[in-house]
Amino acid sequence: MIRDDIKAAQIAAMKAGDKDTRNAVSLIQAALKNRDIEARTQANPPTDDALVVEVLQKMVKQRRESIAMYRQGGREELATAEEREVAVIERFLPQQMSEAETTAVIESIKAELGASGMKDMGGVMAELKARHAQTLDMSKASALVKAALS
Repeated sequence: MIRDDIKAAQIAAMKAGDKDTRNAVSLIQAALKNRDIEARTQANPPTDDALVVEVLQKMVKQRRESIAMYRQGGREELATAEEREVAVIERFLPQQMSEAETTAVIESIKAELGASGMKDMGGVMAELKARHAQTLDMSKASALVKAALS
């Protein structure tokens, strides 16, 4: 399980004196704890690994947005710190699909659903998310779906 890997990474970082990794892993664990609390009220919460991947993907997305803003503002040291956190977080994510693999999957879903235009984008995105949410960056996939349907 991914949670076990995260806990082991925190212990290893503490033993090695790696403050960057330890801090990033602590942030991950805090975000997971918050998400666990939110999930308690859901009727049928997602499986554990799916929940962890969802939290990690959200954390990476937030940090990438921050990196872009820091670079715009000329704060390279803060952008570098965020990049180090992204590197730690991505260690726990499943291998992401390449653009070519994503395009192939989109084409197969498009053919299955008989999607032909932009009006079908919602259906294609829903099916894509249902099948491959853990291995896809949905914002990048959205652009590829748009291109495939236009």
